[in-house]
Amino acid sequence: MSSPAYAVRVAEDPADREACFAVRKEVFVVEQGVPQEIEYDAYDAGAVHVLAAREDGVPLGTGRLLYGEAAAAKAGGDPSVGSLGRLAVTRTARGLGVGAALVRAIEEAARARGLAAVDLHAQTHALGFYERLGYVAYGPEFPDAGMPHRAMRRAL
Repeated sequence: MSSPAYAVRVAEDPADREACFAVRKEVFVVEQGVPQEIEYDAYDAGAVHVLAAREDGVPLGTGRLLYGEAAAAKAGGDPSVGSLGRLAVTRTARGLGVGAALVRAIEEAARARGLAAVDLHAQTHALGFYERLGYVAYGPEFPDAGMPHRAMRRAL
């Protein structure tokens, strides 16, 4: 059985952004119990959002890149490091390569902005996923939205 084809793109228009936020709500707020008031933040306005969607338009996943001052606060103050975050893939799309495609699209957006590396805060259950994509964990485990996380980085 083949799965429907999908494409990953930068979410440029309001409809794409709304699709990104809908995926985040489905995965983080509904599925994982993250309070809605902390899921959406001031960083969303200036972030580069990416969207994975099936050929028929159904959204499958999303993620965002923070860069510049927004990322510096999350990446130890280094302006050459971007911050990958809010990576979410719908339950029905897991295992199709959507997450990896989103990470690569975010890395491409980081390269296009002249960044040298990308940092992220991974839920500890996802460490292996990011390690397979070249990310290396550093620092101690810490809680975020009530779940254990580790910082990770990949040079571009």
